Amino acid sequence: AGCGEDEFPRFTETHSYGTGTTKVVRMSFTGILTRQLDGGWLGTSDPVENLLRQIRAARQDPDVAGLILEVDSPGGEVTAADEIHRELMLFKQSRPERRVTVLVHDMAASGGYYISLPADRILAQPTALIGSIGVILQTLNVHGLVEKIGVTDTTIKSGPNKDLLNPFRPVNPEQVQLLQASVDAIYSRFVNLVADARAIDPSDLETLADGRLFTADEALRHRLIDAIGYWDDALAATAGLLGVDDLHVVTYQMEETFFDRLLGVRSPLAGLHARLSSASIPRRLYLWRP
Repeated sequence: AGCGEDEFPRFTETHSYGTGTTKVVRMSFTGILTRQLDGGWLGTSDPVENLLRQIRAARQDPDVAGLILEVDSPGGEVTAADEIHRELMLFKQSRPERRVTVLVHDMAASGGYYISLPADRILAQPTALIGSIGVILQTLNVHGLVEKIGVTDTTIKSGPNKDLLNPFRPVNPEQVQLLQASVDAIYSRFVNLVADARAIDPSDLETLADGRLFTADEALRHRLIDAIGYWDDALAATAGLLGVDDLHVVTYQMEETFFDRLLGVRSPLAGLHARLSSASIPRRLYLWRP
């Protein structure tokens, strides 16, 4: 185990499907990719960390030959998506014969597509939406409103750019350019990962990577996915990748001790506070916004 990771993530293993001997772990991510680091028994849980631990546990199990990751996500935080992408890549790199299959249910948009990129095969259900390759950084500016009602802002800062996107001040074009450079850098990383993973020339991605969503048929035509299908098709694809006729599919369930529950007890207000705080802070997002 590397520095800072769980040496022995605690999961119980449940047989899910198949009569084969080649072990594959079935896992999923549903919803927005966001870190909830103040979670607890009565507060919030962290779905990103839960998935990371499952991938890590699979990597540390020498009997695991592959993963089937089911995705239904509009995306979310840039770093959360990148952490999952990295952990999936580490799983594949740990043994050259290991394989990853992604099955998209309703949506793999933006960060949801980002975390799908390490897959050897990406399948999407016929009604799925794929893509929204891009980055968004959004905030509200209420300068005009507070000026009308007579509210003034006093901010003591160490430098002119310490309060970028201060909602109580007029928008500063120079500061917008600084933030645009940050967005452009993260966007370039996303596009390069797509080009590499899907073997698409970056110049061909210019019209595909403008934030638009594609139907499953369109995504297949543009090579953003490999096939259209359902769970049984994902199973067959994984078996084919591993060169076997049948699989032994398992799922993980986190083991929770009494002390985990005791130490995790927190007020539900902690989760509410985290959500309110994150809502007020501009964040770079790999997120589809309707």
